[in-house]
Amino acid sequence: MYTRHLLPLVRDMLGEFRIVYVPGPRQSGKTTLVRGIAAESGMRYLTFDDPAVRAAAAGDPHGFVRSLGDEAVVLDEFQDVPGLVPAIKEASDLRGGVSPDGPVPGGPRKGLFLLTGSADLFRSARAQEALPGHMARLELLPLSLAEIHGTRRNLVDYLLAGDFSGQSRSSPAVPPTRGQIANRILLGGYPEVQGMSPRARRIWFRSYTEGRFFRDFETLYTARGDHHSRIRALAPFLAGLSGNLLRYASLANALELNDKLAKSYVEVLELMFLIRRVPSYRKNLARRMAVRMPKLHFLDTGLACHLLGLRNEDRLLTSPHYGALLETLVYTELAKHAEWAEEEVGLYHFRDKRKREADIVAERPDGRIVGVEVKASATVRREDFNGLAALAEFAGAGFERGVLFYTGAHVLPFHRGDVRFHALPLHAGRCASSREKRFS
Repeated sequence: MYTRHLLPLVRDMLGEFRIVYVPGPRQSGKTTLVRGIAAESGMRYLTFDDPAVRAAAAGDPHGFVRSLGDEAVVLDEFQDVPGLVPAIKEASDLRGGVSPDGPVPGGPRKGLFLLTGSADLFRSARAQEALPGHMARLELLPLSLAEIHGTRRNLVDYLLAGDFSGQSRSSPAVPPTRGQIANRILLGGYPEVQGMSPRARRIWFRSYTEGRFFRDFETLYTARGDHHSRIRALAPFLAGLSGNLLRYASLANALELNDKLAKSYVEVLELMFLIRRVPSYRKNLARRMAVRMPKLHFLDTGLACHLLGLRNEDRLLTSPHYGALLETLVYTELAKHAEWAEEEVGLYHFRDKRKREADIVAERPDGRIVGVEVKASATVRREDFNGLAALAEFAGAGFERGVLFYTGAHVLPFHRGDVRFHALPLHAGRCASSREKRFS
């Protein structure tokens, strides 16, 4: 059992919103989280993994919701019955203190529905419009390193605060070895995988891949044709692109598809929380989503390694994918921490017309940014900050700071003109104390 850092926020939002929606990949811990909340708060728990419950809800959505009466309820795997959205809206209106005839006696109620989903039903505009202002969305991805090791400092807040001086003055902790870092990448963050033997881990990932990439994909992808063989080819191809730019034309050519079909496959896998497309950072907000070449990240490095056939530390360390997967590890940590951070951020990547790049851009709501580079080396050179310097030049006054995560032991300040950067040890970014077992 792991303490999930999202738990206090889910509890708080149940006191603020009528509906709280917790999406995330299968086996990320959603059911454990919501069952615990149901037990402690007296909510009724129902799962649509139960065929009888699913059939009842699909056959008569409004009747099913009305049969719940005034109970607060958890509906697990909500995406299996998308027809429930209008019924949930009706119940949210009536039990939330609103009706066509005016206010309902007793006033508004909060915490009526706690929903989970392994496919993001509410990514569609139609579903979002059905519940305006009713719902809080809190994404639960696989375990973060902070959760695995029981630490509380939030990586996003740590980078935004920018106070690295205390660490630079303190005695450096022993950095993780290359083998330990590789092992952490191979493990990923799925709760059940932690502590498994390598053989058991291979079997688990094989079963997960068969279920997610093939069976679950079929429920979301309604077009006709032989998509099974294409998905089997697509899965390892995308794993090899993790941490790299996604060019749909190259993807289509490799799999002998047209661009539109290749993009539709990628969109479905993103809805399943297996991958994420990261937009390019632009000062013009409208242009960000128009950029046709996002960066791709798998949302679990262990799954990506499995699909690439990387089964041990030595194979990973000698693989051409090692550096990109280390970047993916840092990106996914930021994505996980962003859900419960004190400050809100958007995550992007940067690439200018001269092909200068920065791995990750964390942007505050007011437009100020922090740039992040990831380097799979224990040494740092001045030229390693070229991408961050280009980002600083591009962003101008909006650039707050740039950090470069590396595998060494010291916090090191660097200057490029008037701009100051820091090289940070990976274990500093993970925010573990020097007495904790690192990347084990």
